[in-house]
Amino acid sequence: MSLSPIKQEILSSMLLNLHPQTAQDIAQDIQKELQPVTINLLGLQNMGYVDLHEKDHYTLTKSGKQILGIPEITKEKAETILAYAPHDKAFNFYTADNQPLHIHAHNLRDFTTKLEKVDLTSIEFHLTRGDFETWFSHLGDEELVKKTILLKQKNLPSNELRNQLQTITKQRYIELAKLADIPLLPTEHDHSHHHHH
Repeated sequence: MSLSPIKQEILSSMLLNLHPQTAQDIAQDIQKELQPVTINLLGLQNMGYVDLHEKDHYTLTKSGKQILGIPEITKEKAETILAYAPHDKAFNFYTADNQPLHIHAHNLRDFTTKLEKVDLTSIEFHLTRGDFETWFSHLGDEELVKKTILLKQKNLPSNELRNQLQTITKQRYIELAKLADIPLLPTEHDHSHHHHH
């Protein structure tokens, strides 16, 4: 089953945005006119790839993720992804070839914390080389691989890239931890569902 390019773009945009999106949000994100986006969203809804969340906000469904090539995660798989990586499989941050920062991430939780601390040159270095995707792929997390690739295509300034990457990995960690029954720290609970106006 192949989707039209605009439908692909809509789903990809939704995958990267953690909160339910309106047609307007998506149109702005993928820089397309509102009308085709609205029409294609209805098409995607009929196909079961997106769901109307509240009034006019859309979310990705499980099959929406699957059509993007993202497998569903079982509890066992979540546990595997979050497992503590031995030293040779840890992520080592560098600022350039042969210039290690001596900062290591042993698992996804560790990674989200360390990402805050490392220099932006390090993040640029690893993004350019595709190191983050490679590591996520070793962990077995295809969703994070896909999200990182999509994020890179947005050509954001590096501080913005860091923030987004951190948001994505942290939210993913929380999601997987819930699946794997791993207790979260008080600071890690996902507050995105409580709308404070």
